[in-house]
This record gives sequence, C-alpha cells and structure tokens, in this order.
Amino acid sequence: MSAVDTAGAAGTGATTAAAWTADPYTRALRSGRGPLFLRRGDGWLLPLDVERWCEAPDRADWTVLDRCRGTVLDIGCGPGRLVAALAGRGHRALGIDVSPEAVARTTRSGGAALHRSVFEPLPGEGRWDTALLIDGNIGIGGDPAALLGRMAGVCGPAGSLIVECVQGVPGEVDERCEVRVDDGRGGLGTPFPWARVGAGALAGHAAAAGWVPAERWTSGARVFVRLARLVRPGPQGPNRPQVT
Repeated sequence: MSAVDTAGAAGTGATTAAAWTADPYTRALRSGRGPLFLRRGDGWLLPLDVERWCEAPDRADWTVLDRCRGTVLDIGCGPGRLVAALAGRGHRALGIDVSPEAVARTTRSGGAALHRSVFEPLPGEGRWDTALLIDGNIGIGGDPAALLGRMAGVCGPAGSLIVECVQGVPGEVDERCEVRVDDGRGGLGTPFPWARVGAGALAGHAAAAGWVPAERWTSGARVFVRLARLVRPGPQGPNRPQVT
C-alpha cells in the first residue's frame, strides 16, 4: 500500500476497533454465547457464531491448522481457539485483536495475543510464515484490497495467507457495507466498515496485492483459500502456484 493507503486504512482500523470494543461484543465474549449479529443499515443481519469461536477448534478449523507452516499470525483472533491449538502443536503463534476481552480470553486459553489492529506496527513484520484471516476477517476495514496489501508486508517472501471466504452461488460475493454489532436485544455498537468476499472475488483482489490463489477447499459449509506470494517472471518465465 502507498503511504496514503496506509493512513486511510489505519483510520478505518481505529473506527473498527472502537466498534468491536463496544459492550455487545464484550458481553458476548465474556459469556461465551450469543446471540450476536452484524447489522447493516437496511436491517439485514449476519449471525456471528460466538459459541463456536469460544469452543475448541472444529473439523473445519483443523483443515486450516493442518495447513499452517512455521510461525503463524492470526488476525482478529477473537477468543483464541486457533492460537491456543497452534501453540499446543509447537508453533510460534501470535493472535492480534482490537478487543481487550478477546486478547484476555486468548491468553487464558494458553495462546499469545496482543491488543493491536492489523494496520498498526506488528512484531516480526515481513517474516511471518503463515497468516490467518478466518471467520470472515477478510472483511476487516471494509477494503479487502487494502487488507491484502497490508498482509503482503506482514508475511515473509515465501509466506502464505489463509482466508475464509463467503460461500455463495456462484461464489462471487463482493460487498462493502457499514455495519454495527447487534446483540438482538436492543444493544448496538458504533458503525464501522465491513466487507464480504467470495472465493472468486478474492482472487481478483489478491492479484492486485501481490498474492495468487494456491489452494481452495471446503469443509462443511465453510470455504477457504490459501494464497501464496506472487512470483514475478524470471529468466525461465513465470513461476506461479496453481490452485489445487
């Protein structure tokens, strides 16, 4: 990203951070249960699976964990189920989250976490082997291209980025919207920008940010894509990972 893009993303990140520290989200994490939603201005609701986030990794999560290599950074780690599982496997893993309650739950579960936005300076920038954007976190900041560009500076030259995408027909969901955290009982957080991206749309945003899809898979109703750094053409021609 350019300096202008970075500054804009940082401002958006601050807005998002304020929203996720609002009472509805904090209360849900403390109790470990919902209901909790993202509410769009037109009344549309996206359910947030708080109970799943606060439990041990499920079968779909393990398909992600099995693909993690080396050091792992979990962006928007929530209550830390993935970070704790990675630590248990011997990975050097770190979660970051804008919610103090999420960070506290992660550390209590045995994971390492920092109260930090992805658009702020991070430990080990440019050296992470694997980064995660799971549970819809490609939506952070409301600008997938900017977020993917930021991740290109966070991961190492041979790093991978695993993204959970929106399942759709035909899979081309590519939405920008303003949402609020809603507890379904009248409690609302502050508005912030969000995005929803299907696997097809992700490929376009990824290419612009220096990534290329290397693998795509589904587990149950969840869709994942592993992105690799785009290898520029050399003397022998282009060398790009292929989707499997």
